[in-house]
This record gives sequence, C-alpha cells and structure tokens, in this order.
Amino acid sequence: MYLGLDLGTSGLRALLVDGAGVPVDSVSESYATANPHAGWSEQDPAVWVAAVDKVLTQMASQHPNEMAAVQGIGVSGHMHGAVCLDAAGSVLRPCILWNDTRSFAEAAALDGTDQVRALSGNIVFPGFTAPKLAWMAAHEPELFERVATVVLPAGYMNHHLTGELFADMSDSAGTSWLDVGARDWSEVLLGAGGMTRGQMPRLVEGSEVGGTLRPDLAQKWGMKGTVSVVGGAGDNAASACGVGAMKEGEGFVSLGTSGVLLTGRDGYAPLPESAVHTFCHAVPGQWYQMGVILAATDSLNWLSRVTGASPADLSRELGEEITGPARLRFLPYLSGERTPHNDARVRGGFLNIEQATDRRAMTQAVMEGVAFALADCALALEKTGADLRSLLAIGGGTASSYWVQTIATVLGKPLDLPAAGDFGAALGAARLAMVGCGAGSVDEIMVKPEVRATVQPVAELTEAYAEAFAAYRASYPAIRDLA
Repeated sequence: MYLGLDLGTSGLRALLVDGAGVPVDSVSESYATANPHAGWSEQDPAVWVAAVDKVLTQMASQHPNEMAAVQGIGVSGHMHGAVCLDAAGSVLRPCILWNDTRSFAEAAALDGTDQVRALSGNIVFPGFTAPKLAWMAAHEPELFERVATVVLPAGYMNHHLTGELFADMSDSAGTSWLDVGARDWSEVLLGAGGMTRGQMPRLVEGSEVGGTLRPDLAQKWGMKGTVSVVGGAGDNAASACGVGAMKEGEGFVSLGTSGVLLTGRDGYAPLPESAVHTFCHAVPGQWYQMGVILAATDSLNWLSRVTGASPADLSRELGEEITGPARLRFLPYLSGERTPHNDARVRGGFLNIEQATDRRAMTQAVMEGVAFALADCALALEKTGADLRSLLAIGGGTASSYWVQTIATVLGKPLDLPAAGDFGAALGAARLAMVGCGAGSVDEIMVKPEVRATVQPVAELTEAYAEAFAAYRASYPAIRDLA
C-alpha cells in the first residue's frame, strides 16, 4: 500500500492506494488562511501538522490492515510558500503563501537583476519564494537574521514526517533560487536574493527516497516496518503525474478556480518573457511548462454571485452544443493575469454590451473569455517549441459540455475527458512513492486514465472562433492603461 498526501491551500487530503495504484479510500481535512493585511496570505504550518495527524489517524481506524502494509508516502504541496526555520528547526513565522502579493517590489527588483531570468528560466513573480525572503530582510530583519533553513510547504511536511530537510526539484523550481536547467541550487540566484546554499534543503528527485517515516508516527498511524518518504512534488507536477502527462506532447487543460494549460517536456526550453512557467518535472530528466490564468471557474463563480443563479444553472442555459461566438466579449482579468501578460494591475470587463444583452449572453461570453485566455497560454507555450499533441480536460469546469467544446474549438485540438476516477495531485504523490519504493518504472506507473469521451473541435465554427480570438487579443493592449 502507498499514501499520497495533497497539502492544498484550503485543506489536506490523504489518498490510500494499493500495490497496483488503485485508490482504496481518501480522507480530507480543511483549514483556514489568514489575511492580516491587504494582499497578505499566510498559514501557520502547525495547522498542516494537525490536519495530517487527523486524516491519517482516521485512515488507520478505517483501514488498519491496509495502513499496516504502507511502504511509501509521497507529498504534494502548494508551491512557492516560505516556511522559515531557525537553527533548532522551529518555525519562525507563519508561512507566506503563493497568493501573497506583498513582495511585488522585491520581485520586480530581482526580476531585473542580471542573470536571474536566464538561470531560473522564469519571470520572478511576487508569489515566488525568493522575493518573500527579500521582503523579510527589509521588513522583518530580526527574523530574517535567524533564518537557518527555508523549506516549501511540501518540504516542511517531509520534515515533519522524517525529521530530514529535503525538497524535490519540481517544487524547488518555483523559488527563483534553483538553476532549473541544471537541477541544482544556484549560487548566483541565492546571492541575488541574499541567501546561501547552507540555508537550502537537500535536493532530491520527486520519485527518490528522501527519508523514512519517524517511528513514533509510524506506530501512531499503525504502519509496520520501514516506510519510505519520497521527494514528492509541487501540486501541478503531482497532478501531471496523476494523469500521466510526463513527456513531450502530453498535457492537460485544468478548469479549476484558476486555469492551467500544462505540457510535459523532454528538454529544457525556457522563454521567461512569455510568462510561461518552466519547471523541473517530478521525475529525473523531464521538465514541464504551463501557462496559468488566474480566473477560470472563478469567472463563472463571479457571474453566479452577481446574478444569483448557480454556476450549474448558468451553464444549463447554454445547452450542450456551441453555435458560434458571441458578440459580447468578456476579459477574465478579475485578479490581474499571469500568462502571457504578467500584469497584476489589469482588470476584467465586458465589451459590446447592448440593450439585448441578457444573462445567457453574459454566461457565454464568460466561458468564451476563459477559452480565449487559455488559447493565449497555448500560443505562449508553442513559442517555446512545445507540441500540444495530447490534452486531457480536467477540473470542475469540465462538467459543462458547452465549455469543453468551446475550448476544444478555440484551441483547435481534441480534448480527452477521463472516465470517473481519482487522478489528482494526491494520486500523483502516491505514484511517486510507488516508483521510489520499486513498485515499477515511471512509464509503468505514470499511466494516463481511461478516456470516456473525446471532444472534437467543431470544424465549421473554427474560423469564426479564430476571428473572435483575434478581437479578444486586441482588447488587452487597448484596455491595459484605462483603469
């Protein structure tokens, strides 16, 4: 048996799988985020420790025989968070999360520093880890001086489980301290951010054993013998492991709160100015790239709050089949935009509102706006040489056939819908544990889910949507400086 732990922003999920990687059961526990000031987002790592103890204690009570057979654990975590430890290993302050924007000035300064983009392969976004420590140096100097080690959320969970300080490549790639091509900490990048290699955890691959479970925890949770803990992964890399998006041309579109277009890469091909993320994958010798939009289903949730109709009701009004693009245009920049604009200030809006505009037209425009934003990501990825051959469609938004068909037609690519099952970050983390424990190779374990349907682009509407996408792309430079 194997365990995958998905340490998310809003809660922790434990997934128990058998020796074939088939899910047996899962248990979840939610927790809150603190926002002490505008733009701040923090969590006390103690809530993660309490959550993992609660879910695994419950799992042990429900499945004692299976938990006794656990051989390996993998952890997936929300990326970029800064957990600062002192020389005794104690947490110095709450973790500054990925969606915290306080370090925007420090991020801009680092991003403009010579060699930073070239070595890290990415723009330095305010959410990344390095600018958070630069912010601490400027605003919390007494705490900064006491920082002995910085770990990411998944790395802190690994530390709790094993007592060791180690981190995987995929998670570490989002710090702006890692030479992503060389898969090692960079003295130049660390120096630019006022850090040293001695403050970094030991690097391992996501499928490599980093330590063993502490005997007291193993006994508490009913596990027998030695339990290996692998490097694990950042959440998107773990999700890619869960859906088998490992190699060149294999990818997925995720329609969640935010939107992600991700593809595996066999080599390292960064293009920072495109605002595409180029990160190490969770297994040796592989990388992945992704475009990220900040409001996918969140855009529909916003319309739901404004209109008083549920997202499902809004979607139902559109039916199942697309008939062509709306004249009404929606720009989904509700919280700014990541790929390809790297613009935290821009805001969304509707264009071409008229007397006849109704709720149905607004819903269609919102879905099309998100599809166009994902097409922007596809163009940015293709500029790096990525070949988006095979794409799965995952996430809550895929419940709308209309939305999936819109995205397939706008992208001009078929989208596979996986059969019902568990294929998220927790499964990816469990799969990494399986590989690390010798249950099989990456090719044998990281397989794609069964496909229940393939949604094809509507050929006769491709040209109309291409014209609408061109109009959408022209809108951003026109409205960027109006606010």
